[in-house]
Amino acid sequence: MDHPTFFLVLSFLLTCFYALTVFRRRNSRLPPGPFPLPVIGNLLQVNPDKPHRSLATLSKRYGPFMSLKLGSRTTIVISSPNLAKEFFLTHDMSFSSRSLPDTARVVDHDKYSVAWLSVGDQWRRQRRLLKEYLYPVQRLEAIDLLLGKKVQELLDHVNQCCKHEKPVNIGAAMFTTLLNIISNLVCSMDFAQYDSATSQEFKEAVCGLMEIAGKPNIADFFPILKLFDPQGLIRRGNVYGKKLLAILDQIIDQRIHTRSSSSSCDGVSSTNNDILDSLLDLNLKGRSESLSRDDMKHWVMDLFIGGTDTTSTTLEWAMAELIRNPGKKETARLEVINLMQNINRNIQEPDINQLPYLQAVIKETLRLHPPAPLLVPHQAMQDVNVQGFTVPKNAQILCNIWGMGRDPSIWSNPETFMPERFLEADISYKGQDFEFIPFGTGRRICPGMNVAHRVLPLVLGSLIQKFDWKLEGNKRVQDLDMEEKFGLSLPRRVPLMAIPIKP
Repeated sequence: MDHPTFFLVLSFLLTCFYALTVFRRRNSRLPPGPFPLPVIGNLLQVNPDKPHRSLATLSKRYGPFMSLKLGSRTTIVISSPNLAKEFFLTHDMSFSSRSLPDTARVVDHDKYSVAWLSVGDQWRRQRRLLKEYLYPVQRLEAIDLLLGKKVQELLDHVNQCCKHEKPVNIGAAMFTTLLNIISNLVCSMDFAQYDSATSQEFKEAVCGLMEIAGKPNIADFFPILKLFDPQGLIRRGNVYGKKLLAILDQIIDQRIHTRSSSSSCDGVSSTNNDILDSLLDLNLKGRSESLSRDDMKHWVMDLFIGGTDTTSTTLEWAMAELIRNPGKKETARLEVINLMQNINRNIQEPDINQLPYLQAVIKETLRLHPPAPLLVPHQAMQDVNVQGFTVPKNAQILCNIWGMGRDPSIWSNPETFMPERFLEADISYKGQDFEFIPFGTGRRICPGMNVAHRVLPLVLGSLIQKFDWKLEGNKRVQDLDMEEKFGLSLPRRVPLMAIPIKP
């Protein structure tokens, strides 16, 4: 076949494919959206570095209920409170499955993770264990004691930087604090130190996995490419994942050895009373909820991945917004100082309810900078009719909460940092107010929300109570870079470097 004939046939086939795609789109009553190109669909209309912004722009044209074709994947994008309520309350069960990114397959994490498992017996067991071993009253009391200790260690680190007029990498310091809070909850030990190159192996593995999970992956749009891992993300992720699981294996082996050498007569040790001991006790008692070793390692892995990056990123954004808005920072600081009555007293968990402005600062940060701007993708388990349109089985569901947080029809002056708006309206982030769902809602609401609710105000309040802050290099606050980069969370494009000052 000569070249002109070949290209003529190719053009004819592509035209037929495109016409068939358009026909199917019209015939299936998908929500409105831009027509897809052959093969690639609407990929060129979505910026892979800032998809949340691209989708918000497209929604202004096609509406808050929109369909796209991203490669071979049909994607439904919702960006209004009414639609969020219909999807995740009215039809919650139908949309409770997960749309798995290829990187979720790293070290077979998708087979064990509460974040990626479909709703079923295994998922319910994992959620039940979280509820039983992470959120009971006695565990939350232990979290409060641990928080006080770890926040003081953070303040000691910041105080050393203050003495030497050394800038603090706010995001890195927050990440180290959160990593050590979780590692002490799990196995009563620190996994990282401030300003130290030692004992960073676990931290590097967690950071490496989160970086890979946040990268745009062409295999997610063209599943046939999963066999080839064209960007090498699975290969690199397996290196980090195996390193992390090997460290957890060593910790479990060491704990089992310690328990066997110093156990009580019933074989149950109470030397640490941490989550690892609780899980091992569960296995010894032979309960139906007992975990295999793989279950245990991946369950703990979920705690680290889900509880470090998102929370530390939120704290970094909160600090950036307060430094950029010194009047708001002073209002929050004076509220803390007036309650404490003595600057040497640290904030404690019972104080949080008496600090409404500090809580409003956290909420306003989550509105402008949600840690998961599109939430974790849902997937339709069957064809569902919503508002006269068909959401087809296996369609990926993205809820653009970043776009909802910037929508002027929902929020007045949506681009402005105004914590006061949350003093005027009783709006919670616990999943009932659908205009504000930074932790999700329904069956798949973030299981770590209750811990974040304790950590965020305690850490932020302590940092502004004890120190004032200025930007590195005497930069003006007006020049502070507030751009984000898309990833597993929504981190800052440029790390926040700030110098602490004694007030």
